[in-house]
Amino acid sequence: MFNSKNKSEFSSEPATTQATSASIIAAGTTVEGDISSAGDIRIDGTLNGNIQCNAKVIIGSQGQIKGDITGQQADIMGKVTGTIRVKELLMLKGGSNVAGNLFASKLSIEPSANFNGQCHMNGATEAKSIVPNGNGSNSVLNTSTATTTASVK
Repeated sequence: MFNSKNKSEFSSEPATTQATSASIIAAGTTVEGDISSAGDIRIDGTLNGNIQCNAKVIIGSQGQIKGDITGQQADIMGKVTGTIRVKELLMLKGGSNVAGNLFASKLSIEPSANFNGQCHMNGATEAKSIVPNGNGSNSVLNTSTATTTASVK
């Protein structure tokens, strides 16, 4: 009477979330354990565990992570203790504090960010390193990773 749709057109299945939706761990929240997400994730609270994300990871200024982060992109504004692996751009924003190794294709570090660890940049082309072999000649090593050890304060 009030609805032109019949009952067979309504589904009793729960609605599925799209991979593009974002998940948020709010300030004041503590999570123990690993998190896996198909969409963007933002952490403003505390996580004692790893993050595995197929999209962008954002650690807010109040966010604290003790664990590894893996994702497509990442913006870090809070504190991270662990390895960060990003396929695309990793941004260490002002006021961030990172203690651990970084793996990224592109890296941006603002002047007031703190970073202590090794940085591994994946280049699009294969880099070559020339290494003395001790007998007066040099050896050429093919490598696709440039390594930098830095302490930025």
